[in-house]
Amino acid sequence: MSLPDAVLDVEVHGTGEPVVLIQTALTADEFLPLARQPDVRDHYQVILYHRRGYAGSSPVQGPGSIERDALDCQQLLATLNIERAHVVGVSYSAAVALQVAATSPGLVHSLCVIEPPPVHIPRADEFLAANVRIVEDYRLHGSAMALDRFLGRVIGRHWRRDIERHVPGGLAQVEQDAETFFATDIPALLAWRFGAEDARRISQPVLCIGGTESGPWFEEARQLILAWLPHADNVMFAGADHSLALTHAPQLAAATKAFLGDHPIGA
Repeated sequence: MSLPDAVLDVEVHGTGEPVVLIQTALTADEFLPLARQPDVRDHYQVILYHRRGYAGSSPVQGPGSIERDALDCQQLLATLNIERAHVVGVSYSAAVALQVAATSPGLVHSLCVIEPPPVHIPRADEFLAANVRIVEDYRLHGSAMALDRFLGRVIGRHWRRDIERHVPGGLAQVEQDAETFFATDIPALLAWRFGAEDARRISQPVLCIGGTESGPWFEEARQLILAWLPHADNVMFAGADHSLALTHAPQLAAATKAFLGDHPIGA
């Protein structure tokens, strides 16, 4: 689908209220298991797209930014003639979703943020240092070793098997898109400026979802979102880690459907 300065790879399925699933970083099809769940697929118009630099979308031109990704989402919905939508993001794309909700409140009817990134937590310096090491791994040793070290920490040592189990063909896509992740998305996330004042512009219904095994950084990020947005609902998945969109798709679909059902666009 053509935007003013890019072409995005977009799939639209189903009928009903529009739900846009913003693609996260690195794993281009991380939302595919959710999009295929009957609780979502059979009740909503699901808009699933790849951001710049991923799969069939236009390559990245120039530095990336959360703000540019948010603008792409806004322009995509305008191109689809969608005036109001439920917006869902996970990890990196949770930041994009927050940015869209803050800058275009009339466009976002409800907001679901899953495992938001820990870029503004009290221990953000630790997260920053870890990401600097990831980028350095990429520059010194190439994407194969950097991917192994990064996804080995996030998903576990069987990350290749796990990605293929949940998204067949996903491993090859991750390897193909790795440069966008290391060279564009990580710097964009670390440069993102968003705080309590920005969050005050978000008055829409919000659902914050996390996993009990995601670790202290993501727990702090979730708590920060809940402090910024005290009206937000909070859901935790027992035994889930940061890859819960892949591993807990049925539970995620059920929680999403329940939340959206409580906040219909037509109400």
